[in-house]
Amino acid sequence: MALNSFADLLENAAATGRPLDEIFLAEEAAERELPRDFVFQTFLERWAIMKDSVRRGLAGGKSFSGLVGGDAKKVMDFTREGDIAGGRLVAKCIAYSIAVLEENSRMGIIVAAPTAGAAGMVPGTLMAISEERGFDDAFATRGLVVAGGFGALVAGRAELSGAAGGCQAEQGVGAAMAAGALAFLLGGTPAMSVHAAALTLQNTLGLACDPVAGLVEVPCVVRNGFTAMLALTGAQTALAGVESVIPMDEVVEAMVKIGEAMPRSLKETADGGLAMAPTGCRIRNDLYQIR
Repeated sequence: MALNSFADLLENAAATGRPLDEIFLAEEAAERELPRDFVFQTFLERWAIMKDSVRRGLAGGKSFSGLVGGDAKKVMDFTREGDIAGGRLVAKCIAYSIAVLEENSRMGIIVAAPTAGAAGMVPGTLMAISEERGFDDAFATRGLVVAGGFGALVAGRAELSGAAGGCQAEQGVGAAMAAGALAFLLGGTPAMSVHAAALTLQNTLGLACDPVAGLVEVPCVVRNGFTAMLALTGAQTALAGVESVIPMDEVVEAMVKIGEAMPRSLKETADGGLAMAPTGCRIRNDLYQIR
């Protein structure tokens, strides 16, 4: 059964009784004419790169522009010294997600999930939950397979770039991928994983892409930490039995239409939103020596 929608995915899961990761691995192996174990090994290698990007990001250092760097370490240091709203899991999700984007801002190696500007939520949340629950790399990688499968299903129906659909298409989809994977790793049913993704994505609809000075730094880096919290919330509510009234496929279609309706100034052009705030304009002028 070919997977062209989330409805197809749930139908496949109900008919075969297979877990989501096995469905996606079989689909990928068949499409690429590769052994299933080879595909899984590739995901395992990507997971190793993701974890390393978190560690390097936490080690810190400023971006080339000097606008960002060191915030992930601040969050972790504050958590070690005292407490933070939500506890250690929340702190790790925030810090790890920011760390990946800080590493990206220094031109370090990351894994796009689904894009470079939205690469923090999937590794940040999956690494945090794995540490807190004691999940090994093989099990965490199963969650990564689910995240990737969810992203692929959305990509089959929507552009995943801020330039095409605003930040909802990048960070919104990245957070939805993370939410679905979290629900899977925490024992949710296939339907719960899809509801987690739908609940998360619908709460990012309309999110503008407004990078200051045209760089994927402000507000992108910290925004990854905030949207990681949406992923965590989406997973927790879905696991509690909360369902998305609007099916995931329809949420994706709504995202596409909202992106089409967005003005050009809010789609990665740096011509609107925070990029055109007085401080945003000053930063741009100083960086590019505009007088």
